[in-house]
Parts: sequence; structure tokens; C-alpha cells
Amino acid sequence: EALCTALGNPQKRLKFIHVAGTNGKGSFCAMLSGILKAAGYKVGTFTSPFIKMFNERMAIDGNMISDGELAALTEKVKPIADNMEEKPTEFELITAIAFEYFANNGCDYVVLECGLGGRIDSTNIIDTPVLSVITGIALDHTAILGDTVEKIAYEKAGIIKSGTPCL
Repeated sequence: EALCTALGNPQKRLKFIHVAGTNGKGSFCAMLSGILKAAGYKVGTFTSPFIKMFNERMAIDGNMISDGELAALTEKVKPIADNMEEKPTEFELITAIAFEYFANNGCDYVVLECGLGGRIDSTNIIDTPVLSVITGIALDHTAILGDTVEKIAYEKAGIIKSGTPCL
């Protein structure tokens, strides 16, 4: 939150579909991004982790961020992060860079995949998504999220916001 505040809160200029779950997040994000693009929207997609190369994590209309744009955004964010008393994690840095990327490029919607869990995930700083999605839930990251499906479901359900539809 502090890093995004220092960047002027780029996430507040975007509309999100927020996706959490154990299985199916990546497939759901890819399908929904394709549907929105086919409907004529400019769509940012944030996924975690990447499969072949880091740049896959941030894409607009299916085109991943270029090395040059990623480097420029990193150069903008790095000095802010370096001067923070509490240093952001790697995923918090990546999330802030993605928000800046999507806002700078005027995305109509961002399909935003949680990194780990949901409730305390750095993607969960968004105020009100247009839709929250929870895919299948099973035992994953039990050392962090809990040792039962119910505890894990609680963490993933943390992306649900009052007044926002949930699928």
C-alpha cells in the first residue's frame, strides 16, 4: 500500500476482476482475458508465476510487457522502494509495477491473479473489483495458508468485497 501510494495509487485508476484459488486460476484468467479482448476491451492480465519468462506475468491484449518497458518501470519504482523504511517484498514490487503498467496503458479491465492465498496477498490492496472469482480450492501452501481446506478457503475468500459479485 505504501509503495502504491508513493506511485500515486495506479490501482485506483483501473477496473479489476480478481481471481484466487488453488487450481484453474491461470486457465480462467487466460479465457476471461480472451473473452474481454474479443468484446473490444483493452485487457491487462497479471498472472503468477510465469511459465517461460518473467515478462509473461504482465500482458496487455495477450502481448507481454517488453523488456524496455519493464526496465523503465522498474527504474521508476526501485528508488521509491529503496527509500522505504519497510522494504517491499519481491511480489509487492512486481504487483506495483504491474499496476503502473496497466494504468499507464489505459487498460479497460485487468484480470488480476492472486499470488498466494488472497486475504493478505499484495494484489488485495485493490478497493472494489468488478468481480471476485474463486476457482477450485485444495490443499496448497499449507505452511502459510493453513493445514485444512477450510483454512485455505478462508484465506482465498479474503478477496471477496462487500457489494462485489463473486463467482
